[in-house]
Amino acid sequence: MKVVVGLGNPGRKYIGTRHNVGFDVLARLAHEQGADSARTKFEAEITEITVGAERLLLVAPQTFMNLSGRSVRQIVDFYKLSAVDVLLVCDDLNLETGRLRMRASGSAGGQKGLQNTIDHLGTQQFARLRIGIGRPPGRMDAATYVLQRFSAADREIIDIAVAQAADAVILWAQEGVQSAMNSVNAPSPAP
Repeated sequence: MKVVVGLGNPGRKYIGTRHNVGFDVLARLAHEQGADSARTKFEAEITEITVGAERLLLVAPQTFMNLSGRSVRQIVDFYKLSAVDVLLVCDDLNLETGRLRMRASGSAGGQKGLQNTIDHLGTQQFARLRIGIGRPPGRMDAATYVLQRFSAADREIIDIAVAQAADAVILWAQEGVQSAMNSVNAPSPAP
């Protein structure tokens, strides 16, 4: 079993915001794989899918972004999993809108939900897939920016990125983090 954690904030008011792209990826995976309805457990909405021979838990913590690690820790402990069985999907202010970056491990890079997960797991040794949401314009506060919805133009870019991220999750589950990194982090072909 592997766990895919999509970060975001619960509640209708946060649907479609920049901070919720992790939830968007889980929703796409669940839809594409014909998953049953989510159930609530471990302070998260959990959906189960099967990809090839691999069972995947799609986990959307309902603790709000900055406390996401609490839910992840409960799941890892309950299923007696290693941190390497976890892939965390989140937004990233430091990547241009729609750009994906996958790593096998590393620091939080300022992403508070990712940092909280590192703190709760006591390790950085789990995969993470970041989806670029771009920097706030002018002097806008980052907290305000991440809780806003995308412009129509950016929404088109993000919808493509979410689809690519869902494909990357499947690749991670079937072929491992290195294959997924090679695919996700490869430079885009020239037009």
